[in-house]
Amino acid sequence: MSSQNWIGGEWVTPNAGTIVIKNPSNLNEEVGVLHLSDASHVRQAEDAASTAFNSWSRQTGAVRASHLYKMAAALEVKLDDLAMIASKEMGKPITEMRGEVMRGVNLLRYYAAEGVRANGQVIPSSEADVLQFTKRTPLGVVGIITPWNFPVAIPIWKIAPALICGNTVIWKPAEFASLTASKMVEIFAAAGLPEGTLNLVIGKGSKIGDVLLEQVTLHAVSFTGSTATGQHVAEVCARRNIKYQTEMGGKNAAIVLNDANLDKTISMIISGGFRSAGQKCTATSRIIVENGIYDRFVEMLIKAMSSVKMGDSLDSSVYLGPVASESQHKSVMSYVNLAREQAEIVVEGGRSESINEGYYIRPLVAASVDVNHPLVQEEIFGPVATLLKASDFEEAISLCNRTVFGLSASLFTSDLSYAHRFLDEAQAGMVRVNQETAGVEYQAPFGGVKMSSSHSREQGQAALDFYSEIKTCAVSYA
Repeated sequence: MSSQNWIGGEWVTPNAGTIVIKNPSNLNEEVGVLHLSDASHVRQAEDAASTAFNSWSRQTGAVRASHLYKMAAALEVKLDDLAMIASKEMGKPITEMRGEVMRGVNLLRYYAAEGVRANGQVIPSSEADVLQFTKRTPLGVVGIITPWNFPVAIPIWKIAPALICGNTVIWKPAEFASLTASKMVEIFAAAGLPEGTLNLVIGKGSKIGDVLLEQVTLHAVSFTGSTATGQHVAEVCARRNIKYQTEMGGKNAAIVLNDANLDKTISMIISGGFRSAGQKCTATSRIIVENGIYDRFVEMLIKAMSSVKMGDSLDSSVYLGPVASESQHKSVMSYVNLAREQAEIVVEGGRSESINEGYYIRPLVAASVDVNHPLVQEEIFGPVATLLKASDFEEAISLCNRTVFGLSASLFTSDLSYAHRFLDEAQAGMVRVNQETAGVEYQAPFGGVKMSSSHSREQGQAALDFYSEIKTCAVSYA
């Protein structure tokens, strides 16, 4: 398979270089070739999106909704095909990837339904014979920049609300999710999405990212990725007065109190930390355990980790596959080596059976490091978690909040008073009791505080606020 751009309803093969994509589960397998774009392709996408906006924005919500419903139906038909490509490209286990594609289907249907819902409200006027009301209006051309770790769900939870609000889109996916992006757009194009409404431009961020941000006439930018890049996006957009949202890093904590049901808690801790090889911004990377159950917790964790199966992403029995790329493997392994040198290795699990050469990293839990240690403070984005002791709830919540990030946090307890205190006191955009830190539902707002986010929200009804303007209207009929 090879990637192509989709610009103005036509497939374009750019020629600014190529990248061979190998299966991170089996480095002997070539999955496909990326054809990289240059600035000219970005400008072509700008022209196509700008032209299409004139007609797309004037369509009724019901018409736009009909296109999203068709996209959802087409995606569901091709669910297995798309999941297979994505698993081979970035290494997420096939069972998880199928679930992610289905999440994309549900997101499209969710936002399609918004096409026939109220998009404003009547506001009483202080003057007689005046009708005053609000309505949502489209922004214009939206730039969408997406990561590789959720190659289907994250693009769709940006694209779907952007389209239903009447905007047109220029989408730049991460390099190691671009084959998936090409296939997904192929599915949407076959479903009859009008030309120019969605435009796909594939390339290196260093080559075309700043062209998109600095030169294209954009009306909004939605970005998910690293904190450093997100801050750059925010800086450029603020300077150009472009509406923006950035979803960035996380260092998510799971607090386990003495009264937690450990039989249920352990499985959720492992799932939160090690599904997708820990490559989730909401992954559990700090485990804070109250002293009274610490030893028992460790004993149960070690036992449970012994049954975690690691292997090829296309093996449906595998719990976690490889990390996504060579650069990701090097980055995560630097933290693994740091843990081996400076921390106590509580458990390094993950049994493997006849796996090929790939970017595999055994899931690891480390302990006995200071709260300011890089293992505790820096986002690792891999199957590595750090275990911390807390004397009581107060110390646990303090440890939870000792981070520059604030995306997701969990508390495991049977005490409702602690549960409600946690919901109030944890400095995170998403707080959960007796649930893992990962796995927020698509109909709920998604986003963080502090350095995790630009403080707007994605998904749910909140996404409509970002992808539209509120216009206040008044009519005198006296």
